[in-house]
Amino acid sequence: MQGNDLEEKDVDGSKDNRALVDNNTAQSLTSEDIDEMRKQGAKGDEIVEALIANSATFEKKTLFSQEKYRVKKQKKYAPRVLLRRPFARSICEAYFKKHPEKIGFMRVDALSLLLCLGNVTANADVLVVDMLGGILTGAIAERLGGTGYVCNTYRGSSPYPVDITRMFNLSDEICKRIVHASLTDLNSFQTGALVSEGQEKTLPVTHSSGLEEVGMSAVDGGMDITPERVPSPIIKPVKSIKPGQKAPLEAIKLWKENGFSSLIIAAPELDPWGIIKEVLLPLVSFSAPFAVYHQYAQPLATCMHNLQIEKMAIGLQISEPWLREYQVLPSRTHPHMQMSAFGGYILSGTKISSSNSVASSN
Repeated sequence: MQGNDLEEKDVDGSKDNRALVDNNTAQSLTSEDIDEMRKQGAKGDEIVEALIANSATFEKKTLFSQEKYRVKKQKKYAPRVLLRRPFARSICEAYFKKHPEKIGFMRVDALSLLLCLGNVTANADVLVVDMLGGILTGAIAERLGGTGYVCNTYRGSSPYPVDITRMFNLSDEICKRIVHASLTDLNSFQTGALVSEGQEKTLPVTHSSGLEEVGMSAVDGGMDITPERVPSPIIKPVKSIKPGQKAPLEAIKLWKENGFSSLIIAAPELDPWGIIKEVLLPLVSFSAPFAVYHQYAQPLATCMHNLQIEKMAIGLQISEPWLREYQVLPSRTHPHMQMSAFGGYILSGTKISSSNSVASSN
């Protein structure tokens, strides 16, 4: 309605801004005067009206420019705050504007495309490699809505931090569906050599080959290794993360039998081919979709080439999400003047059964 009123007032379009020169001399009200008004208790709207009254070029501007000037000053001196419930889009946009490096420069359209290509739906068991602070884990858990599982896997002995997940303000029911399990545990369970609870507290798990060596030495030597004979390592206390408990053995057993329904990887610090070869082949079910995000295209191109050679997947494609934001106003609809031209790349495909995968599963 306000835009229509501006159109009716300026039908002839006689005014324009060609004669205006931006030399910072049109405003006679100084910052000291504004500070003095604030000390006297002036409200934000009063300061805006004073700025308009002391502007030498305000009346010479078009009505559209006057309204734009007024809105700009209101945002600075009379801001309004709207409290909204956090969700994946708002959190991703906030991080992309303030700290894009913490989320791997992932734009909100890239995040939504990841969830779409990863087929994140209700009752799905999604395997995730999230090294973006938890933005991907939280978005998947939000879409699952308390059904299925999102399992964040990792290399080494400690999971990747997912602190951003706390900002989603998820319910306890949804937080229970966010679990983590190391690649060592998942792969060792595939071979039936998962470490028991009592042994896991005393024997540090490094990799699957180490477990096999301990088992062979115990059988060949006829010795029964007990936790009392092995010196326990010094374990430093680690703060527990509420949304992300250790995956229960029942769930891991179910994933061993059926496999994960989809795989999503967002690990810019890791080689995509190395991690997908380690995760996709033994842990994901056949015909399951997968999606890999990376800031650059070359690592994904190498991974795609290797997947084609190994015949591990079909429907392979590398997508570059593209987003253009528009200002939608009466007679002033146009793209934004400043936008991000880069949102990363996504490699997607579908896992298939091959001779190598069948041999490894057997």
